[in-house]
Amino acid sequence: MFKILKRSKISKARIGKLKTSNGIINTPFFMPIATRGTVKGLSSIDMKNNLDAQILLSNTYHLMLRPGEKLMKKYQGLHKFMNWRKPILTDSGGYQVFSLAKHRKITEQGAYFRDPQSGDDYFLSPEKAIDLQLAIGSDIIMVLDECPPYPCKKEYAKKSLELTARWAERSKKYFQKKIKNKKKLPLLFAITQGSVYEDLRQESSRQLVELNFDGYAIGGVAVGEPREKMKKVLEWVLPELPESKPRYLMGLGRPEEIVTAVKNGIDMFDCVIPTREARHGRLYVRVESRREIKSLDGKFYKIINITNSRFKNDLKPLDANCGCELCANYSKAYLHHLFKIKDDLAKRLASIHNLRFYLDLMKELRQNIKKGEL
Repeated sequence: MFKILKRSKISKARIGKLKTSNGIINTPFFMPIATRGTVKGLSSIDMKNNLDAQILLSNTYHLMLRPGEKLMKKYQGLHKFMNWRKPILTDSGGYQVFSLAKHRKITEQGAYFRDPQSGDDYFLSPEKAIDLQLAIGSDIIMVLDECPPYPCKKEYAKKSLELTARWAERSKKYFQKKIKNKKKLPLLFAITQGSVYEDLRQESSRQLVELNFDGYAIGGVAVGEPREKMKKVLEWVLPELPESKPRYLMGLGRPEEIVTAVKNGIDMFDCVIPTREARHGRLYVRVESRREIKSLDGKFYKIINITNSRFKNDLKPLDANCGCELCANYSKAYLHHLFKIKDDLAKRLASIHNLRFYLDLMKELRQNIKKGEL
């Protein structure tokens, strides 16, 4: 299901193909976030025709709340429900175990939640997370994990990773039982934890590799940890993960961080940055004098705030080399105007542009690895 096509001779980067039940994905790749079955303000047609996204990421916990497991089964999964025929990866709900700490209780059996909006109670176990993701029709299923907060004591991080390992083992056994007679088999990924402790990170990785999952994600590097810790975590974890399996760095990140991670051998990424920044008028643009991405210092791009008054009369496109719906048809002055009058079109065009920036960056990274330049 995963084939490495070429390894770089000057870094640990590699390009490959990941085969899923709804299509083949070229690696390394970036997943736009469709948490509740939609990338905010954009349609599946936008994602396919305007952006040529290879895969989307949705969230099991939020889809469990709305529209719910029953409706997912009725529509034969999220693909049909949202009119998306390409692959979907679903986070298990493990992030909500972290982010909803004030509204949940963790036990050996699973996590008990109280929805802060409705007040309804929910229970998410490793087995329930598998059932939900099968109902969603996920192409890549993530096992339920506990992501420890930062900072946390080493004793807590150790107990957390051990719970994550036990949940992963339960997930694997239950998954194998549920897919016995299925024709289209989703992939099952585990998530390594261990906070910022080298020995715990390595211990977590070894425990999960022994269980032989289809791929491995590195969790807990974008939920409060200092950004400079990322490189160390990769140095500790990647040697423990099999070369033949895809590697997923969850929740990352800034463009230069993605370049660094690709050079270290990471294949998969997701992050809310491009769309979240877009909704606030912060837009990513390549720097004309340094369009190559050989430098890892972030100077191959800049971020502009389109709501700044200096763009009020700027009739030039945002980026003449981009070609997205925004840059091909509208000026900076027009986008500035849309944000000032608070029209929803502003957020839509800005989101398309920032996602195009990220997806084009991944294409360029794949090309550079192929040419031996990265």
